Amino acid sequence: MQLYSDSFQDGGVIPEPFAFGKIDPVAQVALSTNRNPHLAWRDVPAGVKSLVIICNDPDVPSVGDDVNQKGKTVPASLPRVDFCHWLLVDLPAATTSIAAGQFADGVTPRGKSGPQILKNPLPPARHGLNGYTDWFAGDADMGGDYFGYDGPCPPWNDALMHHYVFTVYALDLAQLPVDGNFTRPQVLAAMQGHILAQASLTGLYTLNPAVI
Repeated sequence: MQLYSDSFQDGGVIPEPFAFGKIDPVAQVALSTNRNPHLAWRDVPAGVKSLVIICNDPDVPSVGDDVNQKGKTVPASLPRVDFCHWLLVDLPAATTSIAAGQFADGVTPRGKSGPQILKNPLPPARHGLNGYTDWFAGDADMGGDYFGYDGPCPPWNDALMHHYVFTVYALDLAQLPVDGNFTRPQVLAAMQGHILAQASLTGLYTLNPAVI
C-alpha cells in the first residue's frame, strides 16, 4: 500500500496554505488558510471494508512554559509528545483520494462541527477530535470542540523542526467501534487487530525562521 500527495512530497515542507498558522514578521504568527492537503493511495489489499486517516505531530513540547514566549527558545532537546491534527474514520473502502480543501478550508474559531461531517462527500465517514480541542480549552475566543483537520501551528520559538505524519489505515471493519467525541487514542485502540495494511508520508513545518 502506498500513500502520496500532490500538496507536498514525503519528507518535504508542507506549504503554508495547508497550515493553521503562518509566519508573521511582526506578531510572529498569524492564521493561515488551513486547507487539508491532497492525499491519495493505491495498492489497497483485498478484503478492506473501510479506511482511517490520521495526521499526528510527535514533536510537540512536553512542557509549555517557554512556548511562544518572547526572549525564550523551546530547546530541541526537550522531551516531546503527540498532537493529533486529523482524525477521519469510516471512509468507504472504494475511496482512493481526498482533494485539497475537501474537508477543511479556513480556520473555524471554536472548531468545525462533528463527528458527522456536514455535506459529507464520502458517507458514512466521521471526524474525531483533534489536539486543538485541548490547546484552546478555556480560551474565550477559540475554545471549543475541534473536529477534523486543523493544520500545523508549532511554537514560533521552537528550535526543533516539526514532523507531520499522515497515515492511512485499511481495515477489515466497515465501521470503527468508536462513538461520540472520539479521540486518537480511542481510534488506535479500536483498530487493533483489524489493520490489513497501512501507509504513511511525512511533511515538515516550522514557524521559527531560524530553523528554516
